Amino acid sequence: METIQPHSHLSPDALYPFDARGIAKRFRHAAIFGALDALRAGETMRFVNDHDPLPLLQQLQARYADAVEIAYRQRGPDGVVIDFIRH
Repeated sequence: METIQPHSHLSPDALYPFDARGIAKRFRHAAIFGALDALRAGETMRFVNDHDPLPLLQQLQARYADAVEIAYRQRGPDGVVIDFIRH
């Protein structure tokens, strides 16, 4: 009988890309919260956006506090790349 290995949703480096530029603005925050809620401790969502999402970051701080670390990887006039690291 064949043994079936359990499926792991983890990427090899536990880093998951999330490009907000392709999501309609009215759905962005809900999609971002859903993605962050799906992360397990130690996983990272690499967020890409065309602008610095300061209101979103305030909402994330209020919702997740210390459970999600915010680490800028790139910040400039062409957009931002931010790692959201789940603790």
